[in-house]
Amino acid sequence: MARRPVGMPTAAPPEVVLPAAPEGARTALTDALAVADPDDRRVAVSEVVAAQPTFLDAWAALGTLGRDPVECYAAARVGYHRGLDALRKHGWKGSGFVRWSHPENRGFLRCVAQLAEAAELIGEVDEADRCRGFLRQLDPDWATVDRSR
Repeated sequence: MARRPVGMPTAAPPEVVLPAAPEGARTALTDALAVADPDDRRVAVSEVVAAQPTFLDAWAALGTLGRDPVECYAAARVGYHRGLDALRKHGWKGSGFVRWSHPENRGFLRCVAQLAEAAELIGEVDEADRCRGFLRQLDPDWATVDRSR
């Protein structure tokens, strides 16, 4: 087995950028989130998820609209797993960066963050800690990014 010479820099981990949202999905989500009544808003976002089940931003939005922590956890977990599937489909091999600086990655990263929060709320502290560590692994700048965008 060949060894890397001492002092030789290692290659940077690969970076994955997920594809853009499906055509019309972002507009549909924006319209659904604009619905005034909270129950109707959740239904409208659920309809976007049903129409575009690979649209991670919609799963992330649904994860914020649950009626209780278990609903929030369930939506975040589905978005997380859909996101892992999408990452693998686009070349992610279980390690490497998935940075917030790419808007296409934000739905997945939001799902992971929401999964951490919801897991903690339902007493899954180990899972919450794993998700927070995963976020720092995916984007080393996670603690300092402006997630209001």
